[in-house]
Amino acid sequence: VHGRRPPRGVVLDMDSSVSPTHGEQENSVWNGHYVCTCYHPLFVFNQFGDLERCALRPGNVHSADGWKEVLDPVVARYRGKVSRIYFRADAGFANPEVYEFLEAERIKYAIRLPKNSILQGRIGYLLKRPVGRPSNDVRRFHANFTYQAGSWTKPRRVIAKVEWHPGELVPRVGFIVTNLSRPAERVVAFYNKRGTCEQWIKEGKGAIKWTRLSCRTFAANAVRLQLHALAYNLGNFLRTLATPEPIKDWSLTSLKEKLIKIGAKVVSHGRYVVFQMAEVAIPRQMFQEILRLIAELRPQPPPAPA
Repeated sequence: VHGRRPPRGVVLDMDSSVSPTHGEQENSVWNGHYVCTCYHPLFVFNQFGDLERCALRPGNVHSADGWKEVLDPVVARYRGKVSRIYFRADAGFANPEVYEFLEAERIKYAIRLPKNSILQGRIGYLLKRPVGRPSNDVRRFHANFTYQAGSWTKPRRVIAKVEWHPGELVPRVGFIVTNLSRPAERVVAFYNKRGTCEQWIKEGKGAIKWTRLSCRTFAANAVRLQLHALAYNLGNFLRTLATPEPIKDWSLTSLKEKLIKIGAKVVSHGRYVVFQMAEVAIPRQMFQEILRLIAELRPQPPPAPA
């Protein structure tokens, strides 16, 4: 895939999710945040939507539990092969061990920081309602300062975003810890794209059904998750590398239902087999184009020796 789509830089998004359980599965535990008995898997995606790595975990672990075992092999895969690696994650991964690992690997990161009284005190001037008639549009302000928590070994850059929404009495406040040098507005815009990772997780749940982990043992369910991850990546490779322009924006669910899970009449002859399919979902020309693009993904054979 990288041979066809060589990345100059890689953006890694790490996030946890919930896989509800409905039985006596090993290590399925009640999770108060999700209010269900579940597993709590961890995922790492790149900017193309490919699932770089995932791990199944018991239902009651913290969001960042086992992050290094999942992230370290992904970083090693790209070390020395790309010019820059970026990392994004929500507040569940805001701990100094993560920062120090990323800084040691020279990875640029933007991680949401839980708010506290000290951080809010640094932007107190932005928490006062703007003077004048309330606007019908969202008023957005940014602040940039250096902050060092008690558990940190050194100060780090923190970006604050304050949004005043029409009809709301108090502002919406968010903080991001980062080692990026770009302006505050661009750091926030870069972090906000992390939401795409949550959409890919939803696609994995909806199209691939990777929450169906009904085996009795934990090890068997961990293998099932890896098989679902393989199916997801094959679908995403098809979407990003072998789909014509008219269907480039299709979801994995649409691709599955209109391209893969379709009926066909098989007509067998002495020398060939014909698959007869309706053109309701995919026209013949588009189907031929998909097959051509898939064929081009095959590696070229090495040249014959002279």
